[in-house]
Amino acid sequence: MAKLAEPYTIHKRNDSDTYQITLNPSSGLLKRVCDEWKRRSFQNFPDTLTIHRYPKSKLAAKAGAYALIQYLKKKQDEGNARRIVTLDISVGEWIEKFTKIETSPRTGINASKNRPYSLNTLDAYKTNYICHIKDDPICKLKMSEVEEEDILEYITRLSVKKFIKIKNGKEIHGKEIGGSRTFESVIIFMRMTFNDYQKKAKRWFNPFQYLEPPKSNKVPPDALPEDEIIKLFAPGVLKDTMELAVCAVMFLAGLRRAEISALRPKDLDWHTPKITVCQSWQRIVSKNKVLGPTKGKKTRTAPFDPILQEAIRKLWAENGQHDYVFCNKSGKELGGSWIRSRFPKWLKAAGIELKGRRIVPHSSRHSLASLLEERGVSIRYIQELLGHSDLKTTLIYLHSTEKSFRDIGLKITEAMENKEPINEEG
Repeated sequence: MAKLAEPYTIHKRNDSDTYQITLNPSSGLLKRVCDEWKRRSFQNFPDTLTIHRYPKSKLAAKAGAYALIQYLKKKQDEGNARRIVTLDISVGEWIEKFTKIETSPRTGINASKNRPYSLNTLDAYKTNYICHIKDDPICKLKMSEVEEEDILEYITRLSVKKFIKIKNGKEIHGKEIGGSRTFESVIIFMRMTFNDYQKKAKRWFNPFQYLEPPKSNKVPPDALPEDEIIKLFAPGVLKDTMELAVCAVMFLAGLRRAEISALRPKDLDWHTPKITVCQSWQRIVSKNKVLGPTKGKKTRTAPFDPILQEAIRKLWAENGQHDYVFCNKSGKELGGSWIRSRFPKWLKAAGIELKGRRIVPHSSRHSLASLLEERGVSIRYIQELLGHSDLKTTLIYLHSTEKSFRDIGLKITEAMENKEPINEEG
């Protein structure tokens, strides 16, 4: 008796732990439906089968295959089994899925990699959709029907749209969005959603395919040279121990402000010494802020300079040690605007003139990177230090940078011991 053909075939990818599925006509499905499911990833399962998208074993993959076949048979009886892959959904409905953790096609991908979804990213997606996409005519088109011309028309409408601010209950129209960071952000967000749709609909023509992404007009912050950094630590510039400790962690460890206020005592290794940067505040400027992963969702280490060590010891002696490193006497951690409001005052007290430069709190990270680069430190190490990309956690060049940190630290120490305050006026 001839052996019956298998209704499906499951393949495990060699380059990852994910599975692929191929449906065969012996499953009872039409050939054209099976053709849609030839060596397809389980991640392409419809939303109602989300639980089966990331099987951890061959047995779980088989259970998912059986569930998919039953689902498609039901859809086949309804006459739309083939359409289940190329979801017949409007542009607006598809993009809106990315604004909610529960429905975003990217949530499962992040979860499978054990990478928490960034609430800051989600908020940005939601703002882009509500303010600049939701009410546009393009949202009424079907994803299966939208063409490059439709995208170009939308881009034109967005570019000439004006920013609107509400003041005293009245709408005030500002400059056009085109060429702004908002314009860039919206288009890149929409490109991403269309690219994710293409993963589900392999034969679908992506209207963004031949359109280049907008070039960024973002002007990066300028870096302070070494002599101006040293001025910040001169007597009379930083008014108290908290300001000294925060300024030191910015310029000597390269932490972002959301990482600074989320730093815990257990993250400080006083023996190595080093700082482990593993969490950051999400929505730091909002009342609904929550702790989450750092930008890039990777734990990294930063140097723990003696100047910073001494400042933290003194800070804890004055305010007590609390849940977070930088807290006032009541145990309240730094707020989202604490650094932003004080940084300009530090520059003024130090006599640092901007002269057209864009010097902001984030300039501390650029300044640290520039100082290390000038001293021949590996770019790879600098990237790891600042958490710019996914590099190996071992800091291969730590010893080669030790002298650079000490040179900077010694000069700051000399400035701090100077008895004549800088620019004490004003």
